Amino acid sequence: MSNVVLYTKGYCPFCHRALALLDSKGVKYTNIDIGVQPELRDEMIAKAGGASTVPQIFINDEHIGGCDDMMALEAQGHLDAKLSA
Repeated sequence: MSNVVLYTKGYCPFCHRALALLDSKGVKYTNIDIGVQPELRDEMIAKAGGASTVPQIFINDEHIGGCDDMMALEAQGHLDAKLSA
């Protein structure tokens, strides 16, 4: 199973949508809420190549992008392969 890490904020609808997709697939993930842990925001930006919006999603240390990027992978049929790697 893949190592999935998301940087989110509790009030973000895109974050909730991304988490719901992973939950629907039964994927275990680490959710880092930068609203609760703002000191990790700089870490997220560095890992995401400068992206500062949430969510920022990583699968096996590969930066996937945000919610729309993950939804695009799902629509193209590529998300499951990344998640099972």
